[in-house]
Amino acid sequence: MAARHRISEARLRESGLRPTRQRVALAELLFAKGDRHLTVEELHDEAIEAGVPVSLATVYNTLHQFTNAGMIRVLAVEGAKTYFDTNTSDHHHFFIEGENQVVDMPESSISLTGMPTPPEGMEIAHIDVVVRLRPKRR
Repeated sequence: MAARHRISEARLRESGLRPTRQRVALAELLFAKGDRHLTVEELHDEAIEAGVPVSLATVYNTLHQFTNAGMIRVLAVEGAKTYFDTNTSDHHHFFIEGENQVVDMPESSISLTGMPTPPEGMEIAHIDVVVRLRPKRR
């Protein structure tokens, strides 16, 4: 655990964030299981289960700080539901309706052509393609 703690602290510092106790604890929970997609509520539940005393508002604010620092990406899928993605590379997603599950799409699954020209002084930061899935209807 101590080694993971040091890695989380270093990752926060490299991203320009001060490694507070709560940031370190949330970073450890967030990144310990590899690439994944979580909501604020899911990470909050994990924190409570792990004995990390943190409010939902703190988790929300911390995830947005991590996003602004480039450590994670935001993925808006369901109107008010936002997922945070630990994989910051350019990739696309499947969303499984009814299960509220986000899954990374295999890299070669989709190609994009005919991209729009951004307005003067702007550049495309990310393109997020979300393909919604549901069980086949009989």
